[in-house]
Amino acid sequence: MRKSRLIAGIATALVAASTLAACGSGGGSGTDDGTLTFMFRGGDDEKKAYQEAIDRFTEDTGVKVKMIVTSADQYAQKLQAAVAGNKVPDVFYIEQASLQSYVSSGVLMDITDQVAEQGVDLDNIWPYGVDSYRFDGTTQGTPEGKLYGLPKDIGPFAFGYNADLLEKAGVERPDPDEPLTWDEWLKICEKLTQDTDGDGETDQWGTGLNVQWNSQAFVWSNGGDWTNEDHTQVTVDTPEFAEAIQFIADLTADGVTPNPEQAQTLDTYQRFMAGEIGFFPVGPWDMSAYNDLDFEYDLMPWPVGKTGEPATWVGSLGIGVSNTTDLPEDAVKLATYLSTDEAAQQTLVDANVQIPNRIDTAKEWAAEAEKDDAVEPKNRQEFLDIAEDYGREMPASFTYGAEWYDELWVGIQPVLDGKQKAADYLAEVQPRMQELLDQSNAQAEQAAAAGSAP
Repeated sequence: MRKSRLIAGIATALVAASTLAACGSGGGSGTDDGTLTFMFRGGDDEKKAYQEAIDRFTEDTGVKVKMIVTSADQYAQKLQAAVAGNKVPDVFYIEQASLQSYVSSGVLMDITDQVAEQGVDLDNIWPYGVDSYRFDGTTQGTPEGKLYGLPKDIGPFAFGYNADLLEKAGVERPDPDEPLTWDEWLKICEKLTQDTDGDGETDQWGTGLNVQWNSQAFVWSNGGDWTNEDHTQVTVDTPEFAEAIQFIADLTADGVTPNPEQAQTLDTYQRFMAGEIGFFPVGPWDMSAYNDLDFEYDLMPWPVGKTGEPATWVGSLGIGVSNTTDLPEDAVKLATYLSTDEAAQQTLVDANVQIPNRIDTAKEWAAEAEKDDAVEPKNRQEFLDIAEDYGREMPASFTYGAEWYDELWVGIQPVLDGKQKAADYLAEVQPRMQELLDQSNAQAEQAAAAGSAP
């Protein structure tokens, strides 16, 4: 998940450290014996998979690689310290929302020509993933921009369900192609919400959503959005947006999701893992944990609002190359290998931490699941449908920082507690978000002007 406030902090630090990054001689962190450094974040499964892939890279190329791995919570802070200390790793993870500041401060290398020279078929890599790391000096995400990274992955944020709970409640499995309406889905949630041990307390719920990470699907499918198309005007103060946020807030009042006290005892992610919740989001990064569950789970389209069309977000992490690396050719080879090499991708996919970056491999991966009764989720195609069709970038992915977006969540708790209507809160928060977005756009213009100065 994107830690937006940390990203905003990094953006500030990067601009302040631009002189260090751009002109520091010997600032690369390749070791004296020609070893590359690769910094990333992840758990044991991801670390093991990367070690296997990198061992193969070293065997094939003779280039040694030192891995620097952190937890997700520590990564931003440690990378910021490396930038400030002019010790940027040769190759490292980058977030979409920090790309522009990395480019303007001279931290990231333009790898457009080097990748082209390697003959990589970028048409076989998800366009969203590749374009996320393109920047033309003004706009991020356009196919015409220069390439400042390659996708580590794309993350289609799908919707899942506990098939065992549905079966016990006599509910048919959701159609993999025809989404449920909000009302249809709510009725199933009500049926799943039960006191299973008869002690008078609810211990099984229909769902358990987090407004910060799950509201996008409801807002977009209801015809709302965070900004206008060119990201200059905040548009949260609309009936469509308010209706979606109110629907999510009312799930607690309706009793189909754990209340705040119950969520404190055990959060909804843990309750889904324990088999106590019927419907819950599923990202590709969840598969390594979910495949060990004691129940069967699968994927479905997100419930739909007024538009009748499902929507959700697609995240991505990128792999970038330091502009001050002492080993630029080898660094670009490593980034390209991890992002696009078929064997490297298969290693990461086998670890159940992502879907394949290569489109042809991804389609084979989805088709195999339909044939193998032991593979979960069975409907892997849903991930691909999101990637190809109805997935969108997160609202702050391509803006200069995310503080404007974060502001929405700062005071939203009274809405979730039923003490304030969503429409009233959105009317209050919209001007504050607009002020922060204006500041973000002004920073982007200043950075672009500084980058084009002789």
